Amino acid sequence: MSAKLTYAYISAYFAAALIFCLLDFIWLGIVMKDFYAKQMGTLLLANPRWGVAVAFYVLYLAGIVFFAVAPALQLGELSRAALYGALLGLVAYGTYNLTNLATIKAWSAMLSMVDIVWGAIVTSAAAGAGYFAARSFLH
Repeated sequence: MSAKLTYAYISAYFAAALIFCLLDFIWLGIVMKDFYAKQMGTLLLANPRWGVAVAFYVLYLAGIVFFAVAPALQLGELSRAALYGALLGLVAYGTYNLTNLATIKAWSAMLSMVDIVWGAIVTSAAAGAGYFAARSFLH
């Protein structure tokens, strides 16, 4: 892999991280904070396990770059990054939420629907940002 491509992927990762974390903070911490608290009730921890949260973000962002940004860069299409990001978000958040809905007695169907849609949106936006940043290194 060329140095140029390496820098492109690194920039994609950090751009996706910036957008994903910013949007997720606004969504979970401000806009929908009360909704999630009400829907999750006693399942929600008073203080998140930040190490686990960081591990999720590190891993998931790598997935965004690998499964959405990289294929879109090969095609040269921002719209493909956004589409692949949305599909990745749908699958990842859908897997998590539908499994919880199937196995946790108090899990909310409304929470699952909202969270799955959110996953598709935020992952699409992050993939688009990652693509845009990577393209600046390649052209």
